[in-house]
Amino acid sequence: MQEAGSKEVTEAQIAVHWKEEEFVNPPTKFIAQANMADPSIFERFKEENFPECYREYADMLSWDSYWHTTLDTSNPPFWRWFVGGKLNASYNCVDRHLAKYRNKAAIIWVPEPENEADEVITYQELYARVNEFALVLKEFAGLKKGSRITFHLPMIPSLPISMLSAARLGIIHNEVFGGFSAKACAERMEDSKSYVLVTCDGYYRNGQLIDKKADADITVEEAKKLGINVEKVLVWRRYPGRYLSKSEMVEGRDYFIDYLMKKFRGKRVPPLSMDAEDPLFLMYTSGSTGRPKGCQHRTGGYLAYVAGTSKYVQDIHPEDVYWCFADIGWITGHSYIVYGPLAVAATTVMYEGVPMFPDAGRPWRIAERLGVNIFHTAPTTLRMLRKSGPMEPGKYGYHFKCMTTVGEPIEPEVWKWYYNIVGKGEAAITDTWWQTENGGFLCSTVPALLPMKPGSAGPGMPGIYPVIYDEEGKEVKAGLGKAGNICIRNPWPGMMQTIWGDHERFVRQYYSKYCKDVASKDWHAWPYFAGDGAVQASDGYYRILGRVDDVIKVAGHRLGTKELENAALTTEAISEAAAIALVDELRGHVPVIYASVKPSYTPSREIELEVIANIAKELGPIAKPKAVYLVPDLPKTRSGKIMRRVLASISNSEDYGDLTTLANPDIVETIRKMVQGDKGPTKK
Repeated sequence: MQEAGSKEVTEAQIAVHWKEEEFVNPPTKFIAQANMADPSIFERFKEENFPECYREYADMLSWDSYWHTTLDTSNPPFWRWFVGGKLNASYNCVDRHLAKYRNKAAIIWVPEPENEADEVITYQELYARVNEFALVLKEFAGLKKGSRITFHLPMIPSLPISMLSAARLGIIHNEVFGGFSAKACAERMEDSKSYVLVTCDGYYRNGQLIDKKADADITVEEAKKLGINVEKVLVWRRYPGRYLSKSEMVEGRDYFIDYLMKKFRGKRVPPLSMDAEDPLFLMYTSGSTGRPKGCQHRTGGYLAYVAGTSKYVQDIHPEDVYWCFADIGWITGHSYIVYGPLAVAATTVMYEGVPMFPDAGRPWRIAERLGVNIFHTAPTTLRMLRKSGPMEPGKYGYHFKCMTTVGEPIEPEVWKWYYNIVGKGEAAITDTWWQTENGGFLCSTVPALLPMKPGSAGPGMPGIYPVIYDEEGKEVKAGLGKAGNICIRNPWPGMMQTIWGDHERFVRQYYSKYCKDVASKDWHAWPYFAGDGAVQASDGYYRILGRVDDVIKVAGHRLGTKELENAALTTEAISEAAAIALVDELRGHVPVIYASVKPSYTPSREIELEVIANIAKELGPIAKPKAVYLVPDLPKTRSGKIMRRVLASISNSEDYGDLTTLANPDIVETIRKMVQGDKGPTKK
């Protein structure tokens, strides 16, 4: 580590303190039934077989016309996949399964109110609804191939139906996470030049009925300020024939979808044969400042990649009941609730509400009742469940064969709880790393072939060739204990095509940093810069350290926030932790830890001191936090992400900004008083 006053260490050279965990082998029972238990896959997907190795994924789909070129590199870094091929995503997810799986459940929807019945949608019923709504979009809304449409929908069955209906006609869909504000929705409509909004009247969240149609009215007004005149607002009703919203329908603009669909009942529209490179959807990244960034995903390559990874990494068979405990408003939901699982004829479970309503046993009751055997969720959700009901899973008789974690690095302590308590020691875990831009998994173990390692995502996926570079573009070799910027050396089919309407930003953000020759048409010259820090162990497994700029500089040393948080979680009493940087005149910045304790513990000075001691033990004296605050809860977005910027603003007595995306905004003032006392809020 650098001493104070010496040359500053860059973000890509964070000293690594993580302790490498022992390998855990997948259960024999899992291996025996796995879709991919043939180790020759690693040979088939070696670099010398690239890009033709990806035919294996593409051949899982039904093509109207086969492609003539697997990868076209003539216009780097705008790679083109399966050039000349034609197919339809809706057909691949629905129509082609009818012959064999007509009466099998495609989607099982679980409402949040526990006294309401599940809704089971068979592949035949899904086919009928998708066709009828597609005709509404075509005949009533006047949309066609290349039109953009915006969905601002929560986790109700109407969302995947809407997506597949748009895909059937080549309409580019843009789903805005249901928890985002009306203004955020309007900004995305303006960026995509979308003039039709699909919403719903209401839905349940944490026991409350949310008026969603009221948001749509604000969206229309906000869009008008941005120069977009929304022509039609199409409204799904949560209960047929009932209207839950207090917002009046505007004549000539607002229409009930169930009423419009009556005209097309029983009618069918042929799926449009799409070029493999035709855009399928836009997914806007969240949390950044400035103009929203629309990741544009292609039809053929994207669908092939999510189908292949769903089958091989999540081990989805048509006989399985698969539950991805995420939101379709994020890329995880697009890839691994809708398109991937349905492409491989899965039964995919959707849940409307929050993980812990009405209590921490709810997920496990659902899993037991539905016979879920594949479970997919995020570390944020696991930490919440571990905090609120650490022993709840043992009360229920479900049995998972495979479990996935996604969205951010998972701390080894949480991984072990996931494996031992949630998975009951019976399930293989795939700890996956990827991003909105990537379409599907980039690093993970193939679960029947490689051992698991707590806290490590694993090696690059078959066909994915990662590398770690320092700031000067020099490779950081495995086993050195040094971190750098993880990059992917090669293109892959799931990668986004571009940023919608901003090709220059696409090149600048993802490829310029490590491009070796801007004139080269050889893909080797164009590594993809992910923006995440990572370290590679000598065994080839990658541990992701979070965003490269998410570090705290202390007297010339740089400490990764995830390392600090992981060290805090080695304290038995702590269930969740967030590390932030406090400005310090002497050392530049010092760490501050915000943490919540498990229900069986009472916050105390002794616990605070234990957290400080454990961090110093794990990371060294330089990492000792200036303060530890044991708070009732941490501020989180509706998707469960901890809002560290809010905590940093409180510690530094700064304006903590917009809180509209928080699921628990009231906790901010509670924490502020704990930190600042009664001098008054930084911002009302």
